[in-house]
Amino acid sequence: MSNRTLKLVCCFAFIVSSVGIVSCAKSPTGRNQLKLYSSSQMIGMGQQAFDTMKTEGKPSAVKTQNAYVSCVAKHITAQVPKSVYSGEWEVVVFEDDQVNAFALPGGKIGVYTGLLKVAKNQHQLAAVIGHEVGHVIADHGNERMSSGTLINVGMQVTNQILQSNQVGHSKEIMSAIGLGVQVGVQLPFSRTHESEADIIGLDLMAKAGFKPEQSVELWKNMEKASEGNRPPELLSTHPSPGTRMEQLQQHMPQANSYYKAAPVKPNCQ
Repeated sequence: MSNRTLKLVCCFAFIVSSVGIVSCAKSPTGRNQLKLYSSSQMIGMGQQAFDTMKTEGKPSAVKTQNAYVSCVAKHITAQVPKSVYSGEWEVVVFEDDQVNAFALPGGKIGVYTGLLKVAKNQHQLAAVIGHEVGHVIADHGNERMSSGTLINVGMQVTNQILQSNQVGHSKEIMSAIGLGVQVGVQLPFSRTHESEADIIGLDLMAKAGFKPEQSVELWKNMEKASEGNRPPELLSTHPSPGTRMEQLQQHMPQANSYYKAAPVKPNCQ
């Protein structure tokens, strides 16, 4: 690679790395964040997306399932700061075999019935819902959209520079840069979000009166359910179950103190 080409690639690397340097806010754990979108924009997008999912998906008609999930979610969302969302949260159970759940800005929570086969009790379900609500509290959606916007701009600028300077093999270089961005920036960024949401969710479930130790049991169940079909952690948007369990255990003493002080111990079973 020529010196000119190397300088151009390094220039792009600086543009991308600025995503993690320039900060307009701090996450609940004290991490610097870049957020380009307003809270009202994020809430509007979250509510619109949820309406679409209800239309295209299949909400469960099983009353016991809905009551159970809503009970757990009610206790979790009661711990959410009003500055994040002050309205009433809407909870929908979707008939779908995928082992997953989600929360969106604007007070929206979705849980798939497949998750209820892996989250064996109310405490494990609380760990998942707490985790998903943790993403909303930390405004991770805004952060991901903002970083994606800057990365796209940086890629376009770099491509224009390569073309205007008639740099040879520009297509190959852009492909390599794209892979480098994914592995070097976007995937670790997502893993950071997942780990952060784990800790926020652990505190939420403990403050709500759910047993925090069950978060570790949940990930043991998740690992069994995956049957080893996971990519290496380096190439995954999520930390490995082992990493997650280790991080949760490190934070467990504080979570247990929250659990002991919780005025209510829910009974949603």
